[in-house]
Amino acid sequence: MLHKLTVKELAAHDGEKVSLDGWVYNKRSSGKVRFLILRDGSGYLQCVAFVRDVPPEVFDLMDRVTLESSVTVEGTVRIDQRAPGGVELSLSGLVLHHMAEEYPIGKKEHGTGFLMENRHLWLRSSRQVAILRVRSEIEQAFRDYFYQSGFTLIDSPILTPAACEGTTTLFQTDYFGEKAYLSQSGQLYLEPACMALGKVYCFGPTFRAEKSKTRRHLMEFWMLEPEVAFAGLDDVMALSEDFLVSVVSRILDRCPEEMKILERDTSKLEKVQKPFPRVQYKDAVRQLHELGSDLKYGDDFGGDDETILTQQYDRPIMVHRYPAAVKAFYMEPDPEDPSLALCVDVLAPEGYGEIVGGSERIHDHDLLLSRIREHGLPVEAFQWYLDIRRYGTVKHGGFGIGLERTVAWLCGLNHVRETIPYPRMLYRLYP
Repeated sequence: MLHKLTVKELAAHDGEKVSLDGWVYNKRSSGKVRFLILRDGSGYLQCVAFVRDVPPEVFDLMDRVTLESSVTVEGTVRIDQRAPGGVELSLSGLVLHHMAEEYPIGKKEHGTGFLMENRHLWLRSSRQVAILRVRSEIEQAFRDYFYQSGFTLIDSPILTPAACEGTTTLFQTDYFGEKAYLSQSGQLYLEPACMALGKVYCFGPTFRAEKSKTRRHLMEFWMLEPEVAFAGLDDVMALSEDFLVSVVSRILDRCPEEMKILERDTSKLEKVQKPFPRVQYKDAVRQLHELGSDLKYGDDFGGDDETILTQQYDRPIMVHRYPAAVKAFYMEPDPEDPSLALCVDVLAPEGYGEIVGGSERIHDHDLLLSRIREHGLPVEAFQWYLDIRRYGTVKHGGFGIGLERTVAWLCGLNHVRETIPYPRMLYRLYP
């Protein structure tokens, strides 16, 4: 029985006879030779068969086999730098498992609507495979960074009784006769946990019912959120900075082939080094006015404002101390100017916008209670959250980072719809 391998493992088996399972990604012919490109999830392999070297039925099958048919190939491994991945297989056998119907996604250009309708098949393209591999590596980098930094993973609930980021973007559902909502963030549940464990994080799906069609928004996305006891705004900024540098470095180190497939200019990512520029909101507004923006002081940044601002820098920038009126109810006011919040948004370069949002949290019970009332939120739903400020309260802070925006930035993608296997967008729930 031949040694069964994956494409990724072949380079260490030069001259050996092996077999591989996979799908027909492409094929071509030239006289008495046939070429078949096999994909198996780990890579792509060129298989070559000469008419004199294989049984007639194998040669005939190579002519008849359709794209995306599932097969097992057998042959001898040859190192050849001209071939994809630097390895080629001299084919001696081909077993058909299933002859695929005519594949609907071909070499011709397809519209976005068609590709999204066939997302379950579009995932097989080399570009989408590269994106999903980078996404997987980013997720692992997220987890490894916080595990190695002494954080404890906390699994926050998906169903919640209250809003975290405002009541206008909630997905509501029935919970045995009570109103419940899909989680906008795990932060509120992390704050009690950091009082128990010191440094914690959660990582999971979050939901925002925003009627937005921009290239940066999804209805369902994944977010990582750390929370740290005894941490102020400066600590939050330092943590997010170190974390981002670590993640970018890991992707550059471990995903070079994927970056080539995506034609990503990695020289721009190589500039993501500490320190990041720290710009106070008021100074950012002044800078935007000088660059021609009509943004008014007190307004939150729009996508165009973020793009204009970040074009002036070669790495992420940290905009801090926004007006409290445009930020969430739980953010600690700046003691030097209570109209400002001790918060920070990290804006990625190249027009990718906000990827990190964080703050120091209000730790005073009475102040938090007044903010809850000012925002028109039901006090009874937040009694447990107020309890944190009754029993050993300390200053604390954290941030959230959206996985899909991070993937879009690192892969150089124009739209977040390609960053997640099955995107949930406005009016898009299929497949």
